[in-house]
Amino acid sequence: MYTLKVIARDGVPAALQKAERYRLLREAEAAESICLDVLAVDPTNQAATVTLLLAFTDQIEGDLTGGVARAREVLARLTDEYKRHYYAGMICERRANAQLHHGELTAHTVAAEWLREAMQWYERAQAMRPPGNEESILRWNTCARRLNAEERRRPPIVEAYEPALE
Repeated sequence: MYTLKVIARDGVPAALQKAERYRLLREAEAAESICLDVLAVDPTNQAATVTLLLAFTDQIEGDLTGGVARAREVLARLTDEYKRHYYAGMICERRANAQLHHGELTAHTVAAEWLREAMQWYERAQAMRPPGNEESILRWNTCARRLNAEERRRPPIVEAYEPALE
């Protein structure tokens, strides 16, 4: 086994920039690793906690249940109530998107449930958002548009009633 090396505290800001860059390059595992290094020297670093949570959500598609569980575990470490609500919504929204990419028979139904849960979290966040912060509304609208589009594509199945003949 290898012993991990410890980064210097003054290297934390640059490390966080790299973690964000790796996330944008779709290298979530590299971003996760960097965040774990930052949290090893600064366990309460909220920027690293958020980036770690997002790195976990980036990996949900490969592990639907485990990815959500890991992200929710990190969610509990956020100290700001608004952010806990907002990122709880983000976890649900990304779980819905991953479900749709899997394309199983019931994917749309399951994804719709996750999107509705995300919207509930975003509404809670909206109620306590800082002035000028519209991100929870933007995310809520994204979920609503997705649900509306799915409903137009897949109208509800209505079975005609035919009485049984005896």
